[in-house]
Amino acid sequence: MKRIILLGATGSIGRSTLDVVRAHPDRFCVVAASAHTNARSLARAADELTIPRVVLAGESGVEGLCRMVAETEAEIVVNAVAGAAGLRPSIAALESGKDLALANKETIVMAGELVRGLATEHECLLLPIDSEHSALFFLLDRIDRSRIRRLVLTASGGAFRDAEIAELERVTVEDALAHPTWSMGPKITIDSATMANKGLEIIEAVRLFDMPVDAIDVYIHRQSTVHALVRTVDGSMYAQMSAPDMRIPIQHALSYPEELPSIFGGVELDGLELTFEAPDPHKYPALDLARRAIALGGEYPVVYNAANETAVEAFVERRIRFPAIATIIEGCLAADWEKLLLSFEQVFDADARARRRARALIARHTNTI
Repeated sequence: MKRIILLGATGSIGRSTLDVVRAHPDRFCVVAASAHTNARSLARAADELTIPRVVLAGESGVEGLCRMVAETEAEIVVNAVAGAAGLRPSIAALESGKDLALANKETIVMAGELVRGLATEHECLLLPIDSEHSALFFLLDRIDRSRIRRLVLTASGGAFRDAEIAELERVTVEDALAHPTWSMGPKITIDSATMANKGLEIIEAVRLFDMPVDAIDVYIHRQSTVHALVRTVDGSMYAQMSAPDMRIPIQHALSYPEELPSIFGGVELDGLELTFEAPDPHKYPALDLARRAIALGGEYPVVYNAANETAVEAFVERRIRFPAIATIIEGCLAADWEKLLLSFEQVFDADARARRRARALIARHTNTI
């Protein structure tokens, strides 16, 4: 029986994780869980699955969350906390010798090399839950690294994939939250609309799989059936395909290195159509900004993430227009930042400084609405 600590139990990833546990009650149990503020849903899950320890992170803060992770006996931590707030619990999981299943991509974006070093030091596994990185993880587990030439991440294109660039000045928060494929939280849904989420995933792929940034491609794939592809030196391409259901990569991470039977949706070939198109860099400037950030390294990926989170928050609060999100990121990256990242303390300091700069830039844009 694998014991699981589930952080972010009431969000979309958390709920999907609970579905996987329900599907395999002989293999998995949740021994601790957290939510940000949704006490009612957390209590319901705790009653149903007899979860002995729960924490409301909105009340106890990150320290309470980290204490729960450190003190609870478990084999694996599923980190589905949203945003930069997920980094400290990731550190606590690895320092306490637990494997880490990551839906919190910011952990790797902000501090990938440091986190990987910590995992090696404590002999822990880092298992991606993002559908794209989970797909790459399992493809790369089966293909010799000497054969690999390029990695391909797929993207839905978000709510505005069919919109003209000129229309983006007028879109609303509600428009941005109308994702065509996935049901996700508001932050990641808006990130999908800007494709900043795919920018974060480019950075994550560089750091998780030791690939140069110019060997990672992104294509809009409307059907969300192919989650990633690997190009090999002989010109072949290998794809991972599954239904757009997050329970599939979650089960992969929880059961690794085993593969368990799945009751979740497979792919039917009859009538299946697959289309791919290169994203327009003028429509999705956040992609090239992410490439710039990881190419510069050091504090720059931290800045990219912090600026994006701060700008998305301002957009949700209707203080800036949608295109200003990428403008804020670009303005933050334009400052001088350290190109070496030596400690977690430096990560948190850079994050705080980047957010201050982003807020100053947002104030200028607020005056122009």
